[in-house]
Amino acid sequence: MEYQVLARKFRPQNFEEVAGQSHVVKTLRNAIAQGRVAHAFLFSGPRGVGKTSVARILSKALNCEKGPTSTPCNECANCKEITNNSSLDVHEIDGASNRGIDEIRELRENVKFAPASSRYKIYIIDEVHMLTDPAFNALLKTLEEPPAHVIFIFATTESHKIPSTILSRCQCYDFRRIPLREIIANLGLVASKEGITISPIALSWIAEAGDGSMRDSQSIFDQVISFAGLDIKDADVEESLGLAARKYLFNLSDAVLNQKAASCLLILEEAYLAGIDMKYFYQMLLKHFRNLLLVKIAADGSSSFDIAAEQIEKLKNQAQKISRETLQRYLEILIAEEGNFRRSQEPRMKLETIIVKMAYLEPIMPLGEILSTIENLEKKLQSGLPANSGSSARQSSAGESSADVTDGAAHANALPVKEKAHANPPADVSTDLKELRDTLKKYIKKENPILAAKMDSVEIVSCEDACLTIGFPSNFIFLDEIRNEQKEKLEHIAGKFFQKNMTLKIEALSAENGGANGNKARSQASIVNDIKYEAMRQPILQKVMDELPDARVVEIKVNTNKINS
Repeated sequence: MEYQVLARKFRPQNFEEVAGQSHVVKTLRNAIAQGRVAHAFLFSGPRGVGKTSVARILSKALNCEKGPTSTPCNECANCKEITNNSSLDVHEIDGASNRGIDEIRELRENVKFAPASSRYKIYIIDEVHMLTDPAFNALLKTLEEPPAHVIFIFATTESHKIPSTILSRCQCYDFRRIPLREIIANLGLVASKEGITISPIALSWIAEAGDGSMRDSQSIFDQVISFAGLDIKDADVEESLGLAARKYLFNLSDAVLNQKAASCLLILEEAYLAGIDMKYFYQMLLKHFRNLLLVKIAADGSSSFDIAAEQIEKLKNQAQKISRETLQRYLEILIAEEGNFRRSQEPRMKLETIIVKMAYLEPIMPLGEILSTIENLEKKLQSGLPANSGSSARQSSAGESSADVTDGAAHANALPVKEKAHANPPADVSTDLKELRDTLKKYIKKENPILAAKMDSVEIVSCEDACLTIGFPSNFIFLDEIRNEQKEKLEHIAGKFFQKNMTLKIEALSAENGGANGNKARSQASIVNDIKYEAMRQPILQKVMDELPDARVVEIKVNTNKINS
Protein backbone atom coordinates (compact mmCIF):
# COMPACT_ATOMS: atom_id res chain seq x y z
CA MET A 1 0.00 0.00 0.00
CA GLU A 2 1.25 3.47 -0.87
CA TYR A 3 2.64 5.38 2.12
CA GLN A 4 0.44 8.22 3.33
CA VAL A 5 2.11 11.13 5.12
CA LEU A 6 0.99 11.94 8.66
CA ALA A 7 -0.66 15.22 7.63
CA ARG A 8 -3.06 13.29 5.37
CA LYS A 9 -3.37 10.16 7.46
CA PHE A 10 -4.42 12.08 10.57
CA ARG A 11 -6.45 14.78 8.87
CA PRO A 12 -9.59 15.60 10.94
CA GLN A 13 -12.68 13.79 9.66
CA ASN A 14 -15.29 15.38 11.94
CA PHE A 15 -15.71 18.61 13.90
CA GLU A 16 -14.59 17.02 17.18
CA GLU A 17 -11.12 16.31 15.76
CA VAL A 18 -10.48 19.92 14.64
CA ALA A 19 -7.85 21.50 16.91
CA GLY A 20 -7.63 25.13 17.93
CA GLN A 21 -10.67 26.43 16.02
CA SER A 22 -13.46 25.99 18.56
CA HIS A 23 -15.06 29.33 17.65
CA VAL A 24 -15.47 28.27 14.02
CA VAL A 25 -16.62 24.73 14.83
CA LYS A 26 -19.24 25.93 17.33
CA THR A 27 -20.76 28.41 14.89
CA LEU A 28 -20.93 25.92 12.01
CA ARG A 29 -22.44 23.15 14.15
CA ASN A 30 -25.08 25.51 15.51
CA ALA A 31 -25.88 26.78 12.00
CA ILE A 32 -26.43 23.20 10.78
CA ALA A 33 -28.55 22.32 13.82
CA GLN A 34 -30.72 25.42 13.35
CA GLY A 35 -30.99 25.09 9.57
CA ARG A 36 -29.29 28.48 9.07
CA VAL A 37 -26.54 27.44 6.65
CA ALA A 38 -25.28 30.31 4.48
CA HIS A 39 -24.77 29.96 0.72
CA ALA A 40 -21.17 31.29 0.82
CA PHE A 41 -18.37 30.99 3.39
CA LEU A 42 -14.90 32.51 3.55
CA PHE A 43 -12.29 30.72 5.68
CA SER A 44 -9.18 32.86 6.21
CA GLY A 45 -6.09 32.29 8.31
CA PRO A 46 -2.45 31.07 8.32
CA ARG A 47 -1.39 27.95 6.45
CA GLY A 48 -1.99 24.52 7.92
CA VAL A 49 -4.57 25.49 10.56
CA GLY A 50 -7.50 23.49 9.15
CA LYS A 51 -9.32 25.67 6.60
CA THR A 52 -9.64 23.04 3.86
CA SER A 53 -10.22 20.27 6.40
CA VAL A 54 -13.15 22.17 7.93
CA ALA A 55 -14.49 22.85 4.42
CA ARG A 56 -14.51 19.11 3.72
CA ILE A 57 -16.10 18.30 7.07
CA LEU A 58 -18.80 20.92 6.41
CA SER A 59 -19.40 19.36 2.99
CA LYS A 60 -19.83 15.92 4.60
CA ALA A 61 -22.11 17.37 7.29
CA LEU A 62 -24.40 18.87 4.63
CA ASN A 63 -24.35 15.92 2.20
CA CYS A 64 -24.27 13.00 4.64
CA GLU A 65 -27.08 10.55 3.94
CA LYS A 66 -28.08 10.91 7.62
CA GLY A 67 -27.96 14.68 7.49
CA PRO A 68 -27.70 17.54 7.35
CA THR A 69 -25.99 16.81 10.65
CA SER A 70 -23.19 18.28 12.73
CA THR A 71 -21.80 14.76 13.17
CA PRO A 72 -21.35 13.17 9.72
CA CYS A 73 -21.18 9.38 9.82
CA ASN A 74 -18.10 8.99 7.57
CA GLU A 75 -19.58 5.65 6.52
CA CYS A 76 -22.16 6.47 3.84
CA ALA A 77 -21.22 6.69 0.18
CA ASN A 78 -21.35 10.50 0.13
CA CYS A 79 -19.04 10.85 3.17
CA LYS A 80 -16.54 8.35 1.79
CA GLU A 81 -16.48 10.02 -1.63
CA ILE A 82 -15.84 13.43 -0.07
CA THR A 83 -13.10 11.98 2.14
CA ASN A 84 -11.44 10.38 -0.90
CA ASN A 85 -11.90 13.55 -2.95
CA SER A 86 -13.89 11.64 -5.57
CA SER A 87 -17.35 13.14 -5.09
CA LEU A 88 -19.07 14.44 -8.22
CA ASP A 89 -20.90 17.07 -6.18
CA VAL A 90 -18.04 18.49 -4.11
CA HIS A 91 -15.50 20.28 -6.30
CA GLU A 92 -12.16 21.41 -4.90
CA ILE A 93 -10.68 24.11 -7.14
CA ASP A 94 -7.20 25.59 -6.91
CA GLY A 95 -7.60 29.35 -7.19
CA ALA A 96 -3.99 29.81 -8.27
CA SER A 97 -4.32 27.68 -11.44
CA ASN A 98 -7.97 28.53 -12.20
CA ARG A 99 -7.81 32.25 -11.69
CA GLY A 100 -9.05 33.62 -14.99
CA ILE A 101 -12.44 34.84 -16.14
CA ASP A 102 -12.91 31.86 -18.48
CA GLU A 103 -12.75 29.36 -15.60
CA ILE A 104 -15.26 31.39 -13.59
CA ARG A 105 -17.63 31.61 -16.57
CA GLU A 106 -17.48 27.81 -16.85
CA LEU A 107 -18.21 27.53 -13.13
CA ARG A 108 -21.24 29.83 -13.55
CA GLU A 109 -22.63 27.57 -16.24
CA ASN A 110 -22.11 24.40 -14.18
CA VAL A 111 -23.84 25.68 -11.02
CA LYS A 112 -27.17 25.64 -12.88
CA PHE A 113 -27.22 21.83 -12.92
CA ALA A 114 -28.56 19.87 -9.96
CA PRO A 115 -26.27 17.66 -7.84
CA ALA A 116 -25.64 14.16 -9.18
CA SER A 117 -26.37 12.23 -5.97
CA SER A 118 -26.02 14.59 -3.01
CA ARG A 119 -28.13 17.21 -1.34
CA TYR A 120 -25.86 20.13 -2.29
CA LYS A 121 -23.37 20.94 -5.00
CA ILE A 122 -20.42 22.47 -3.11
CA TYR A 123 -17.51 24.42 -4.59
CA ILE A 124 -14.38 24.70 -2.43
CA ILE A 125 -11.99 27.28 -3.92
CA ASP A 126 -8.59 27.25 -2.23
CA GLU A 127 -6.35 30.35 -2.27
CA VAL A 128 -9.26 32.34 -3.65
CA HIS A 129 -7.31 35.60 -3.37
CA MET A 130 -5.37 34.49 -6.50
CA LEU A 131 -8.40 35.09 -8.74
CA THR A 132 -8.11 38.06 -11.06
CA ASP A 133 -10.32 41.14 -10.68
CA PRO A 134 -12.35 40.27 -13.81
CA ALA A 135 -12.86 36.74 -12.42
CA PHE A 136 -14.13 38.15 -9.12
CA ASN A 137 -16.47 40.49 -10.97
CA ALA A 138 -17.81 37.60 -13.01
CA LEU A 139 -18.50 35.67 -9.81
CA LEU A 140 -20.36 38.46 -8.01
CA LYS A 141 -23.93 37.88 -9.23
CA THR A 142 -23.76 34.09 -8.91
CA LEU A 143 -22.25 34.42 -5.45
CA GLU A 144 -25.01 36.78 -4.29
CA GLU A 145 -27.94 34.71 -5.60
CA PRO A 146 -26.79 31.15 -6.31
CA PRO A 147 -29.24 28.30 -6.94
CA ALA A 148 -30.62 26.79 -3.73
CA HIS A 149 -28.58 23.62 -4.24
CA VAL A 150 -25.18 25.42 -4.47
CA ILE A 151 -22.83 26.39 -1.63
CA PHE A 152 -19.48 28.16 -2.05
CA ILE A 153 -16.63 27.72 0.44
CA PHE A 154 -13.59 29.93 -0.12
CA ALA A 155 -10.26 29.48 1.66
CA THR A 156 -7.41 32.00 1.73
CA THR A 157 -4.29 32.96 3.64
CA GLU A 158 -4.57 36.60 2.52
CA SER A 159 -8.09 37.86 3.05
CA HIS A 160 -7.00 41.49 2.61
CA LYS A 161 -6.52 40.80 -1.12
CA ILE A 162 -10.16 39.82 -1.60
CA PRO A 163 -12.48 42.59 -2.88
CA SER A 164 -14.95 43.95 -0.35
CA THR A 165 -17.79 43.14 -2.77
CA ILE A 166 -16.94 39.45 -2.37
CA LEU A 167 -16.46 39.69 1.40
CA SER A 168 -19.88 41.28 1.85
CA ARG A 169 -21.54 38.28 0.18
CA CYS A 170 -19.87 35.68 2.42
CA GLN A 171 -19.93 34.61 6.03
CA CYS A 172 -16.33 35.19 7.09
CA TYR A 173 -14.51 32.95 9.59
CA ASP A 174 -11.04 33.79 10.86
CA PHE A 175 -8.92 30.74 11.65
CA ARG A 176 -6.24 31.19 14.31
CA ARG A 177 -2.79 29.77 14.80
CA ILE A 178 -3.09 26.59 16.82
CA PRO A 179 -1.76 26.87 20.41
CA LEU A 180 1.47 25.04 21.14
CA ARG A 181 -0.10 22.76 23.76
CA GLU A 182 -2.76 21.54 21.30
CA ILE A 183 -0.16 20.76 18.66
CA ILE A 184 1.92 18.87 21.25
CA ALA A 185 -1.18 16.90 22.29
CA ASN A 186 -1.95 16.02 18.67
CA LEU A 187 1.63 14.93 17.97
CA GLY A 188 1.58 12.82 21.14
CA LEU A 189 -1.59 11.11 19.90
CA VAL A 190 0.01 10.49 16.51
CA ALA A 191 3.12 9.03 18.19
CA SER A 192 0.95 6.72 20.32
CA LYS A 193 -1.01 5.42 17.33
CA GLU A 194 2.13 4.94 15.24
CA GLY A 195 4.05 3.19 18.02
CA ILE A 196 6.71 5.89 18.22
CA THR A 197 8.75 6.56 21.38
CA ILE A 198 9.56 10.23 21.85
CA SER A 199 9.91 12.57 24.85
CA PRO A 200 7.54 15.47 25.58
CA ILE A 201 10.36 18.00 25.21
CA ALA A 202 11.19 16.66 21.74
CA LEU A 203 7.51 16.95 20.78
CA SER A 204 7.53 20.55 22.01
CA TRP A 205 10.54 21.31 19.81
CA ILE A 206 8.74 19.90 16.78
CA ALA A 207 5.58 21.85 17.65
CA GLU A 208 7.58 25.08 18.03
CA ALA A 209 9.14 24.53 14.61
CA GLY A 210 5.61 24.26 13.16
CA ASP A 211 4.92 27.89 14.16
CA GLY A 212 1.23 27.38 14.92
CA SER A 213 0.55 25.19 11.89
CA MET A 214 -0.69 21.65 12.56
CA ARG A 215 0.13 20.50 9.03
CA ASP A 216 3.68 21.88 9.22
CA SER A 217 4.21 20.26 12.62
CA GLN A 218 3.02 16.88 11.36
CA SER A 219 5.23 17.19 8.28
CA ILE A 220 8.25 17.98 10.47
CA PHE A 221 7.38 15.00 12.67
CA ASP A 222 7.35 12.84 9.53
CA GLN A 223 10.82 14.12 8.69
CA VAL A 224 12.14 13.35 12.17
CA ILE A 225 10.72 9.80 12.01
CA SER A 226 12.47 9.29 8.68
CA PHE A 227 15.72 10.45 10.28
CA ALA A 228 15.58 8.61 13.62
CA GLY A 229 13.12 5.75 13.22
CA LEU A 230 10.48 4.76 15.77
CA ASP A 231 12.68 5.31 18.85
CA ILE A 232 13.44 9.03 18.77
CA LYS A 233 15.97 10.59 21.15
CA ASP A 234 16.16 14.30 21.98
CA ALA A 235 19.53 14.51 20.27
CA ASP A 236 17.97 13.12 17.08
CA VAL A 237 15.40 15.92 17.03
CA GLU A 238 18.07 18.54 17.70
CA GLU A 239 20.22 17.25 14.87
CA SER A 240 17.34 16.76 12.44
CA LEU A 241 15.90 20.24 13.02
CA GLY A 242 19.23 22.01 13.44
CA LEU A 243 18.51 22.93 17.05
CA ALA A 244 22.07 22.69 18.30
CA ALA A 245 21.99 26.46 18.79
CA ARG A 246 19.49 26.08 21.65
CA LYS A 247 22.13 25.04 24.17
CA TYR A 248 24.02 28.29 23.56
CA LEU A 249 21.01 30.56 24.15
CA PHE A 250 20.81 30.32 27.93
CA ASN A 251 24.60 30.45 28.30
CA LEU A 252 24.85 33.56 26.15
CA SER A 253 21.89 35.36 27.73
CA ASP A 254 23.20 34.53 31.20
CA ALA A 255 26.56 36.06 30.29
CA VAL A 256 24.80 39.19 29.00
CA LEU A 257 22.67 39.55 32.13
CA ASN A 258 25.79 39.21 34.31
CA GLN A 259 27.69 41.75 32.17
CA LYS A 260 30.42 39.27 31.22
CA ALA A 261 31.40 40.54 27.79
CA ALA A 262 34.41 38.23 27.50
CA SER A 263 32.23 35.17 28.16
CA CYS A 264 29.75 36.39 25.54
CA LEU A 265 32.48 36.47 22.88
CA LEU A 266 33.75 33.01 23.84
CA ILE A 267 30.22 31.54 23.60
CA LEU A 268 29.66 33.14 20.20
CA GLU A 269 33.01 31.80 19.03
CA GLU A 270 32.05 28.29 20.14
CA ALA A 271 28.68 28.54 18.38
CA TYR A 272 30.33 29.80 15.20
CA LEU A 273 32.87 26.97 15.16
CA ALA A 274 30.02 24.49 15.72
CA GLY A 275 28.67 25.56 12.33
CA ILE A 276 25.63 27.48 13.56
CA ASP A 277 24.27 30.03 11.10
CA MET A 278 24.60 33.43 12.77
CA LYS A 279 21.48 34.88 11.16
CA TYR A 280 19.39 31.94 12.34
CA PHE A 281 20.98 32.25 15.79
CA TYR A 282 20.08 35.94 15.92
CA GLN A 283 16.40 35.14 15.38
CA MET A 284 16.55 32.55 18.15
CA LEU A 285 18.23 35.07 20.44
CA LEU A 286 15.57 37.65 19.66
CA LYS A 287 12.83 35.19 20.51
CA HIS A 288 14.66 34.10 23.68
CA PHE A 289 14.84 37.65 25.07
CA ARG A 290 11.20 38.15 24.10
CA ASN A 291 10.33 35.06 26.14
CA LEU A 292 12.39 36.34 29.08
CA LEU A 293 10.47 39.62 29.03
CA LEU A 294 7.10 37.88 28.78
CA VAL A 295 7.90 35.59 31.69
CA LYS A 296 9.17 38.55 33.74
CA ILE A 297 5.98 40.54 33.18
CA ALA A 298 3.45 37.71 33.41
CA ALA A 299 5.14 35.04 35.47
CA ASP A 300 1.88 33.50 36.67
CA GLY A 301 0.38 33.48 33.20
CA SER A 302 3.42 32.23 31.30
CA SER A 303 1.59 29.07 30.26
CA SER A 304 -0.72 31.22 28.11
CA PHE A 305 2.17 32.03 25.77
CA ASP A 306 3.47 29.63 23.17
CA ILE A 307 6.46 28.64 25.29
CA ALA A 308 7.24 25.02 26.06
CA ALA A 309 6.37 24.19 29.68
CA GLU A 310 9.81 22.80 30.51
CA GLN A 311 11.42 26.08 29.40
CA ILE A 312 9.22 28.36 31.50
CA GLU A 313 10.93 27.52 34.80
CA LYS A 314 14.38 28.03 33.29
CA LEU A 315 13.25 31.39 31.91
CA LYS A 316 11.78 32.41 35.27
CA ASN A 317 15.02 31.55 37.08
CA GLN A 318 17.02 33.62 34.63
CA ALA A 319 14.64 36.58 34.57
CA GLN A 320 14.24 36.95 38.33
CA LYS A 321 17.66 38.54 38.80
CA ILE A 322 17.14 41.33 36.26
CA SER A 323 14.65 44.19 36.08
CA ARG A 324 11.87 44.41 33.55
CA GLU A 325 13.27 47.73 32.27
CA THR A 326 16.66 46.16 31.56
CA LEU A 327 15.14 43.20 29.71
CA GLN A 328 13.02 45.58 27.67
CA ARG A 329 16.11 47.61 26.76
CA TYR A 330 17.93 44.43 25.64
CA LEU A 331 14.97 43.46 23.44
CA GLU A 332 14.75 46.96 22.00
CA ILE A 333 18.44 46.82 21.06
CA LEU A 334 17.98 43.47 19.29
CA ILE A 335 14.91 44.71 17.40
CA ALA A 336 16.56 48.01 16.44
CA GLU A 337 19.66 46.23 15.11
CA GLU A 338 17.78 43.48 13.26
CA GLY A 339 17.65 45.31 9.92
CA ASN A 340 21.34 46.23 10.00
CA PHE A 341 22.26 42.70 11.04
CA ARG A 342 20.25 41.16 8.20
CA ARG A 343 22.02 43.38 5.65
CA SER A 344 25.48 42.92 7.13
CA GLN A 345 28.12 41.13 5.07
CA GLU A 346 29.83 40.04 8.30
CA PRO A 347 27.01 38.71 10.49
CA ARG A 348 29.38 37.19 13.03
CA MET A 349 31.18 40.46 13.75
CA LYS A 350 27.94 42.41 13.74
CA LEU A 351 26.43 40.02 16.28
CA GLU A 352 29.54 40.33 18.45
CA THR A 353 29.23 44.13 18.53
CA ILE A 354 25.53 43.92 19.43
CA ILE A 355 26.12 41.42 22.23
CA VAL A 356 29.04 43.41 23.66
CA LYS A 357 26.86 46.53 23.63
CA MET A 358 24.20 44.65 25.59
CA ALA A 359 26.74 43.20 28.02
CA TYR A 360 28.12 46.65 28.90
CA LEU A 361 24.66 48.19 29.35
CA GLU A 362 24.22 49.33 32.93
CA PRO A 363 21.21 47.72 34.66
CA ILE A 364 18.22 50.05 34.62
CA MET A 365 16.54 50.79 37.93
CA PRO A 366 12.72 51.04 37.84
CA LEU A 367 11.42 54.61 38.30
CA GLY A 368 9.34 53.54 41.28
CA GLU A 369 12.46 52.22 42.98
CA ILE A 370 14.28 55.46 42.19
CA LEU A 371 11.54 57.54 43.80
CA SER A 372 11.42 55.19 46.79
CA THR A 373 15.18 55.59 47.26
CA ILE A 374 14.86 59.39 47.09
CA GLU A 375 12.15 59.27 49.77
CA ASN A 376 14.41 57.17 51.97
CA LEU A 377 17.18 59.71 51.38
CA GLU A 378 14.89 62.50 52.58
CA LYS A 379 14.05 60.60 55.76
CA LYS A 380 17.75 60.12 56.50
CA LEU A 381 18.45 63.81 56.00
CA GLN A 382 15.53 64.79 58.23
CA SER A 383 16.81 62.54 61.00
CA GLY A 384 20.32 63.99 60.70
CA LEU A 385 21.85 60.81 59.22
CA PRO A 386 24.34 60.91 56.31
CA ALA A 387 22.63 61.26 52.94
CA ASN A 388 24.39 58.26 51.43
CA SER A 389 25.89 55.48 53.52
CA GLY A 390 27.52 53.75 50.54
CA SER A 391 31.03 54.29 49.25
CA SER A 392 29.91 55.45 45.82
CA ALA A 393 28.86 58.98 46.89
CA ARG A 394 29.92 61.69 49.31
CA GLN A 395 27.97 62.14 52.53
CA SER A 396 26.13 65.37 53.21
CA SER A 397 27.42 67.21 56.25
CA ALA A 398 24.09 68.77 57.20
CA GLY A 399 20.66 69.73 55.99
CA GLU A 400 18.09 68.08 53.82
CA SER A 401 17.84 68.06 50.02
CA SER A 402 15.36 66.93 47.46
CA ALA A 403 14.68 67.35 43.76
CA ASP A 404 11.54 67.81 41.73
CA VAL A 405 12.04 66.32 38.28
CA THR A 406 9.85 67.33 35.39
CA ASP A 407 9.70 65.20 32.21
CA GLY A 408 7.60 66.92 29.54
CA ALA A 409 4.07 67.47 30.86
CA ALA A 410 4.41 64.83 33.59
CA HIS A 411 5.58 66.06 37.00
CA ALA A 412 7.05 63.64 39.54
CA ASN A 413 7.20 65.45 42.86
CA ALA A 414 9.53 63.08 44.64
CA LEU A 415 9.72 65.03 47.89
CA PRO A 416 6.71 67.35 48.39
CA VAL A 417 7.37 70.09 50.92
CA LYS A 418 4.62 71.94 52.75
CA GLU A 419 5.10 75.69 52.55
CA LYS A 420 3.94 78.35 54.96
CA ALA A 421 1.46 80.99 53.83
CA HIS A 422 2.96 83.64 51.56
CA ALA A 423 3.93 86.85 53.29
CA ASN A 424 2.78 90.19 51.96
CA PRO A 425 5.38 92.95 51.51
CA PRO A 426 5.48 95.31 54.51
CA ALA A 427 4.28 98.87 54.18
CA ASP A 428 7.55 100.21 55.60
CA VAL A 429 10.51 98.25 54.35
CA SER A 430 12.96 97.55 57.13
CA THR A 431 16.45 98.93 56.85
CA ASP A 432 17.86 95.87 58.62
CA LEU A 433 19.44 93.90 55.77
CA LYS A 434 18.83 90.47 57.31
CA GLU A 435 15.19 91.22 57.99
CA LEU A 436 14.86 92.79 54.55
CA ARG A 437 16.37 89.67 52.98
CA ASP A 438 13.91 87.35 54.74
CA THR A 439 10.89 89.50 53.87
CA LEU A 440 11.98 89.85 50.24
CA LYS A 441 12.52 86.08 49.92
CA LYS A 442 8.98 85.45 51.16
CA TYR A 443 7.64 87.91 48.62
CA ILE A 444 9.61 86.29 45.78
CA LYS A 445 8.24 82.94 46.84
CA LYS A 446 4.71 84.32 46.59
CA GLU A 447 5.34 85.76 43.11
CA ASN A 448 7.51 83.00 41.61
CA PRO A 449 7.97 79.81 43.71
CA ILE A 450 10.40 78.19 41.25
CA LEU A 451 12.65 81.26 41.24
CA ALA A 452 12.41 81.50 45.04
CA ALA A 453 13.77 77.98 45.35
CA LYS A 454 17.03 79.26 43.87
CA MET A 455 17.27 82.21 46.28
CA ASP A 456 18.10 80.33 49.50
CA SER A 457 21.70 81.55 49.43
CA VAL A 458 20.90 85.21 48.61
CA GLU A 459 22.26 88.04 50.79
CA ILE A 460 21.31 91.75 50.68
CA VAL A 461 24.57 93.68 50.24
CA SER A 462 22.97 97.12 50.13
CA CYS A 463 19.72 98.91 49.40
CA GLU A 464 20.17 102.59 48.63
CA ASP A 465 17.82 104.90 46.75
CA ALA A 466 16.46 102.83 43.84
CA CYS A 467 19.35 100.35 43.69
CA LEU A 468 19.23 96.91 45.31
CA THR A 469 22.50 94.98 45.45
CA ILE A 470 22.27 91.25 46.21
CA GLY A 471 25.02 88.68 46.48
CA PHE A 472 25.53 84.93 46.22
CA PRO A 473 28.51 82.71 47.12
CA SER A 474 31.01 82.67 44.28
CA ASN A 475 30.55 78.92 43.85
CA PHE A 476 26.74 79.09 43.90
CA ILE A 477 25.38 76.57 41.38
CA PHE A 478 22.62 78.87 40.08
CA LEU A 479 24.67 82.09 40.00
CA ASP A 480 25.11 82.25 36.22
CA GLU A 481 21.45 81.45 35.62
CA ILE A 482 20.28 84.22 37.96
CA ARG A 483 22.69 86.73 36.44
CA ASN A 484 21.78 85.99 32.84
CA GLU A 485 18.28 84.52 32.72
CA GLN A 486 16.50 85.54 35.90
CA LYS A 487 17.77 89.08 36.51
CA GLU A 488 14.92 90.78 34.65
CA LYS A 489 12.32 88.75 36.55
CA LEU A 490 13.98 89.59 39.88
CA GLU A 491 14.16 93.27 39.02
CA HIS A 492 10.45 93.28 38.18
CA ILE A 493 9.55 91.52 41.45
CA ALA A 494 11.78 93.91 43.44
CA GLY A 495 9.96 96.86 41.84
CA LYS A 496 6.62 95.48 42.97
CA PHE A 497 8.04 94.81 46.43
CA PHE A 498 9.41 98.33 46.92
CA GLN A 499 6.50 99.84 44.91
CA LYS A 500 8.88 101.78 42.66
CA ASN A 501 11.27 101.11 39.79
CA MET A 502 14.39 99.40 41.06
CA THR A 503 17.82 98.73 39.59
CA LEU A 504 19.22 95.31 40.52
CA LYS A 505 22.89 94.46 40.91
CA ILE A 506 24.10 90.87 41.44
CA GLU A 507 27.50 90.19 43.01
CA ALA A 508 29.56 87.09 43.72
CA LEU A 509 30.53 87.12 47.41
CA SER A 510 33.81 85.92 48.85
CA ALA A 511 34.61 85.03 52.47
CA GLU A 512 36.47 88.34 52.99
CA ASN A 513 33.58 90.60 51.94
CA GLY A 514 31.74 92.34 54.76
CA GLY A 515 32.02 92.17 58.51
CA ALA A 516 31.53 89.44 61.00
CA ASN A 517 27.79 89.27 60.47
CA GLY A 518 28.32 89.14 56.76
CA ASN A 519 30.87 86.38 57.17
CA LYS A 520 28.46 84.42 59.31
CA ALA A 521 25.65 84.86 56.81
CA ARG A 522 27.85 83.93 53.92
CA SER A 523 29.19 80.97 55.86
CA GLN A 524 25.62 79.71 56.17
CA ALA A 525 25.02 80.41 52.47
CA SER A 526 28.16 78.45 51.65
CA ILE A 527 26.92 75.48 53.68
CA VAL A 528 23.56 75.61 51.92
CA ASN A 529 25.30 75.74 48.56
CA ASP A 530 27.49 72.76 49.49
CA ILE A 531 24.41 70.77 50.44
CA LYS A 532 22.76 71.60 47.11
CA TYR A 533 25.92 70.66 45.29
CA GLU A 534 25.98 67.36 47.16
CA ALA A 535 22.34 66.73 46.27
CA MET A 536 23.02 67.32 42.60
CA ARG A 537 25.75 64.69 42.70
CA GLN A 538 23.57 62.00 44.26
CA PRO A 539 23.83 58.84 42.06
CA ILE A 540 20.12 58.20 42.35
CA LEU A 541 19.34 61.66 40.92
CA GLN A 542 21.80 61.08 38.10
CA LYS A 543 20.00 57.84 37.24
CA VAL A 544 16.73 59.76 37.02
CA MET A 545 18.33 62.31 34.70
CA ASP A 546 19.82 59.52 32.55
CA GLU A 547 16.50 57.70 32.27
CA LEU A 548 14.52 60.85 31.42
CA PRO A 549 16.53 62.77 28.80
CA ASP A 550 14.20 65.80 28.91
CA ALA A 551 14.13 66.01 32.69
CA ARG A 552 15.49 69.04 34.54
CA VAL A 553 16.04 69.98 38.16
CA VAL A 554 13.38 72.51 39.08
CA GLU A 555 14.37 73.24 42.67
CA ILE A 556 16.47 71.98 45.56
CA LYS A 557 15.19 72.75 49.06
CA VAL A 558 17.43 72.82 52.11
CA ASN A 559 16.28 72.60 55.73
CA THR A 560 18.15 75.60 57.14
CA ASN A 561 16.85 74.88 60.65
CA LYS A 562 19.28 71.96 60.78
CA ILE A 563 22.14 74.29 59.89
CA ASN A 564 21.20 76.97 62.42
CA SER A 565 20.94 74.39 65.17
